[in-house]
Amino acid sequence: MRWLIRSVLALSLLVFLAVAAVFMIPSERIAALAAERFAEVTGRRLVIEGSVRPSFFPTLGVQTGPVSVSNADWGLEGDMLRAEGLSITLDLAALMGGEVRITGISAQGPQLVLERARDGRENWVFGGQDGGSAEAGMAGEGTPFTLDLAEVSDGRFTFVDHGAGSRVVLRAVNGEARIPAFLGAADFTFDAIMNEQPFETRLNVAEFAPFLEGRLVGVDLALTAGEADLRFAGQAGWNPLAAEGDLVANLADLSAISALAGMAKPDLPQGLGAQKVEATGQLTLTDALSLHLRGGALTLDDNRLTLDADLTTAGVRPNLSAQVQAGALSLAAAMSGSGGEIGGGARGGTQADGWPTAPIDVSALGLMDASVALTADSVDLGVAKFGTTRVVTTIDRARAVFDLRQIAAYQGTVSGQFVVNGRNGLSVGGDLVLSGLAMQSLLMDLGGYDRLIGTGDLALKFLGVGNSVDAIMRSFSGSGNLRLGKGELRGLDIAGMLRTLDAGFVGEGQKTIFEAVTAGFTIDGGVLRNSDLAFQAPYVTATGNGEVNLGARTLDYRLRPVALAAVDGTGGVMVPLLITGSWASPRFRLDLEALARERFEEQAKEAEARAKAELERKAEQELGIIRQEGESLEDAARRRAQEAIDAEAGRLLERLLGGGN
Repeated sequence: MRWLIRSVLALSLLVFLAVAAVFMIPSERIAALAAERFAEVTGRRLVIEGSVRPSFFPTLGVQTGPVSVSNADWGLEGDMLRAEGLSITLDLAALMGGEVRITGISAQGPQLVLERARDGRENWVFGGQDGGSAEAGMAGEGTPFTLDLAEVSDGRFTFVDHGAGSRVVLRAVNGEARIPAFLGAADFTFDAIMNEQPFETRLNVAEFAPFLEGRLVGVDLALTAGEADLRFAGQAGWNPLAAEGDLVANLADLSAISALAGMAKPDLPQGLGAQKVEATGQLTLTDALSLHLRGGALTLDDNRLTLDADLTTAGVRPNLSAQVQAGALSLAAAMSGSGGEIGGGARGGTQADGWPTAPIDVSALGLMDASVALTADSVDLGVAKFGTTRVVTTIDRARAVFDLRQIAAYQGTVSGQFVVNGRNGLSVGGDLVLSGLAMQSLLMDLGGYDRLIGTGDLALKFLGVGNSVDAIMRSFSGSGNLRLGKGELRGLDIAGMLRTLDAGFVGEGQKTIFEAVTAGFTIDGGVLRNSDLAFQAPYVTATGNGEVNLGARTLDYRLRPVALAAVDGTGGVMVPLLITGSWASPRFRLDLEALARERFEEQAKEAEARAKAELERKAEQELGIIRQEGESLEDAARRRAQEAIDAEAGRLLERLLGGGN
């Protein structure tokens, strides 16, 4: 900024020379003298085209035709400054007294180009013929001046950083500057168009002279773009760039803000700024280009958060560290990605015919690294609702880890870790422990299933890969175990089915009371498999095994209950129960074929036992075999045969011995 002010001063001081010599020297010569003096001061070529017209009344001044100032010798963007014309007026009486009082500067159609070379050189660093420093020989160095009014109309400003490969262009620039006291306050206002987005800026500087040198001074900055506006009040300086003060921002018009930043408008869901984004707090910008917010308040639609945050930019990616507190936090639409429930389905956040197939975009995870601690009174994710929540989120190279420190959910607690990895595609995983959860409300939110009433514990490890909810559910792998206490299964009366061998005991008004349910399971390819379910109820016990297809949302499960005929557990009949079909509309069927096979096998065994008993009876009668206690028929027959052999051997021996006498 100093080069601009001082160059204007150098040019302004030439006005007196031009006016004094106007009657003695041709205008072309005046322009030549002005150019020579400007080159001595700045080291740049000044070209004034056309005539130089002086004015004496009511003010002393000069008006030129087209004017240009050359670029640095390494510049690639043409002249540094071009203007269709300049008009400068001075207070002659003040000038005669040694005071530079500029009453007016007007530039028509100025085009200013600022360039930074790859090696860091800047074209706004001037040097005169003496080879001095950038600004050592400039007019106005240490010279107080005032400026009643400076005006720019239809200007263009271009900043090119060849090292960073960036270009910023402001066009249709119209502005005013007022510096009534060199050591006092100054006002600057201008409007322009950047990235096809119009905006307006107003800057009030409390102390112009130190601000001109780049030092921290009091500032009041306001920017408006579309329906968005931002205000910063505090201290700021530009050499080096630094600021500290209070920020108030209304960023509801994200289209305008995104355009100014050269970005596409983010498609923020309801709850994360779809309609309203407001921010306040004490903001600090350091010379290392790090941002620090204290006492911040952020409003995103109906969500209100308070936060302290630090953003550093020195690494490969920006790094955010923040402490965030919220009351009731609603992220239902944000989790659905559709401004409603997941997939636009019915109550419970799920579709009856399947999981959402829309791609999930997690590219934002790669924009920065972060460590954010969130504390909220409640959190609504649409598919799940939590009470008091304390979560620490760590993002490292597009991988987010949610450390669940404390989550009150469904009358119980949730702890563990949940991971979203966007480094190579998308994967989600976790190691969660859910304790004492009310299963009816939980399953209703997760899967639209409200038939299970009771409290339960669930331990779950899982991993899913895919770019949509549907793909993830079909790829899940993992393991876990479930334990339920006393509860009720609605829509199904197992005892009634067993008493009557009628599968019609389903539907409204039917229920099964149970004492406990336990089960372990594995998950592979999106299919949950279980083989050790144990179900205990007052008059029914059961075991179970089968599959739950998480991707297809179907069941294929076999429950083997035993209806007890007496309270002591004796008696009863086993009737396998098949549960198949979709989650939304499962089918229940008594497996009478299996029952018939089992009965046939039992009857066959009974018939075999009866036949065997009859054979044993006849053997005893006809062969004289008498079984001893605990002796089988075969053993008794062998014993009886051995006894007969022994007896016959004895008789033969007696005859032989008797015959020998």
